[in-house]
Amino acid sequence: MTIKEYQTWTRKLVKYKKSAVEIKNAGLYYVALGLTGESGEVANKVKKIFRDKDSVVSVEDREDILDEVGDVLYYLARLCDELGGDIQEVINKNVEKLEDRQNRGAISGSGDNR
Repeated sequence: MTIKEYQTWTRKLVKYKKSAVEIKNAGLYYVALGLTGESGEVANKVKKIFRDKDSVVSVEDREDILDEVGDVLYYLARLCDELGGDIQEVINKNVEKLEDRQNRGAISGSGDNR
C-alpha cells in the first residue's frame, strides 16, 4: 500500500460523534488533537525508558513505540485529508525544504523561515 492509498483507506475508519458533525471543522479539531495525543504517547514511552530502564530500549519497547508511531501516522494521514492535502505532496515539500536548509547550512537552529 502506498502512502496515498493509506491516506484514502483511513477515510473508511472515520467515526465522529453525531453532534460533532454539526460543528464547523470538527474533523480537523478531532484529528489534530488525536495526533497530539498519540505523539504524547510515543514521548511518554521514551521518557519511561529513560527514567526506568537506564535508557536501554528492549525489543518489546521498540515494538510498543512503533505501534504508537503507527497511530501517529493514522492521525497524520487524517489531518492531511481533513485539510484537503495529499500526504505525498506534504512529504515531497518537506524534503525540498529540508534539503534547501541543509544546502544552505541552516538545518540546525530555530525558526520556521531559516
